[in-house]
Amino acid sequence: MASDMEGVKYEEEFILNSRGMKLFTCRWLPKNTTPKALIFICHGYAMECSITMNSTAIRLAKAGFALYGIDYEGHGKSAGLEGYVKSFDDVVDDCTNHFTNICESKENKGKMRYLLGESMGGAVALLVHRKKPEFWDGAVLVAPMCKIADELRPSPFVISALTKLCKFIPTWKIIPTNDIIDVAFKVPEIREQIRENPYCYKGRPRLQTGYELLRVSSDLEQRLEEVTLPFLVLHGEDDKVTDKSVSKQLHNVASSQDKTLKMYPNMWHGLLYGETPDNIEIVFSDIISWLENRSAFGNSRLEGELKRGNDDLSK
Repeated sequence: MASDMEGVKYEEEFILNSRGMKLFTCRWLPKNTTPKALIFICHGYAMECSITMNSTAIRLAKAGFALYGIDYEGHGKSAGLEGYVKSFDDVVDDCTNHFTNICESKENKGKMRYLLGESMGGAVALLVHRKKPEFWDGAVLVAPMCKIADELRPSPFVISALTKLCKFIPTWKIIPTNDIIDVAFKVPEIREQIRENPYCYKGRPRLQTGYELLRVSSDLEQRLEEVTLPFLVLHGEDDKVTDKSVSKQLHNVASSQDKTLKMYPNMWHGLLYGETPDNIEIVFSDIISWLENRSAFGNSRLEGELKRGNDDLSK
């Protein structure tokens, strides 16, 4: 995940959420040029933004986009028990509030707004969209967690037992799972970098976290038709972490008028930084092309915002 920062300005900031918790945020901005659009990163489970998503953000910033990230509660450099998601709704609220504040700042008025969600972050992005359906101009969904793959999903008996235990010992790390790092990232060097990253959680999923992941992915799977924003969904054919068939289902049943599906033969779950360099180039070529084709022409939401701004100036 080595990266070249030339031409990119990187900044960090801690903010307080509505529950008084300190959350880590960061941004990558193209130097000496006005951003083509704003992109908001929703990272995966047990991951974080400033290191694992750094190469992704730099690539997109060098393509002319402004990138903004936030570490969820219990993730990365943010406050909270490591790897603990007490409420997925809280995660979605934190992202929505932070991203909205950035979009509505004076310097970002009149810019297109996109969500970029990887794995569990894909679920976060879809739920951020659900909260404010008309606010977002599009989403890039990379192996989104609309359903946990059967290879990682515990048996119904185990799920039932763990759900009952969740009420009494929600933070215990006793959910039986395979090592996600080994099955998510193809390149061994990337696996080692993630294992050596002190801000990535490597323990077993905590009971409440596992319950929330199952609850949210099941809810999304049942309500895919409610997705209305333009989106690009990308999935590796050999993904053993999230279910590729549900990405295909999302593309088929979503109410969006503008929807694109990209399936990649012989690629795994970690499309953004866990694949071979040649494969990563293919993935980013598709992402950047999709973003540029939509950012260049604007849309009705942006036209209305600019018109209201001009009307205010004329008063």
